[in-house]
Amino acid sequence: MKNSLTGTDLDRIRDAVKEAEARTSGEIVPYFVAQSDRYEVALWKGVVVAAALAMLIVVSIFNFYSGWGLGWLHTGWGTALFTVAFGTAGGLMGAFVPAVRRALVGSNALTRAVHRNAMKAFVEEEVFNTRDRTGILLFISKFEHRIEVLGDAGINKKVSADEWVEIVDHIRAGIKQGRFVDGVIDGIEMCGHLLEKSGVEIRDDDMNELPDAVRFRKND
Repeated sequence: MKNSLTGTDLDRIRDAVKEAEARTSGEIVPYFVAQSDRYEVALWKGVVVAAALAMLIVVSIFNFYSGWGLGWLHTGWGTALFTVAFGTAGGLMGAFVPAVRRALVGSNALTRAVHRNAMKAFVEEEVFNTRDRTGILLFISKFEHRIEVLGDAGINKKVSADEWVEIVDHIRAGIKQGRFVDGVIDGIEMCGHLLEKSGVEIRDDDMNELPDAVRFRKND
């Protein structure tokens, strides 16, 4: 994930965080990961689904095809070879083709994995460690196409979960359009405006309590 962003990209995101924080006492922490889980189950699901499809094809051929061209398929070794080949192809697609992998894992499992990792990042990055509990984690998991915004206690008193939806949708739209950095920056700016509107006011003695730079998981 980190390798897909240039130094200029990272500087722009950091500057957007700094500017948004200049208007409120909120502390915005952008955190990006390539994916939130290894999803090894997708490989095995791919094998099972493809093997089942192969057997369905074999049965259909037995029932509807009477030519000589597929005579080898009527043998035990032919059926076994066909099924193994399909199963192997399905496993490889489940392991290496993102769209297939997501479909095999399932939307609910993807959402749970991202939420689990977002909560873990919230703790590891000590987003809770601000004077007024005004930290915000902006967590983006690229493979799953999922975005989570987690606010600390001081933020959640004034901003409801529903109010983050528009920001999440805006960032997602930018990513879909191939404008990843611009979408993230727009989302950060929207966070700043929302906090300002919600009364998370900047204090006279406000200080930058959390670094403004993007965080990445170590193995990304």
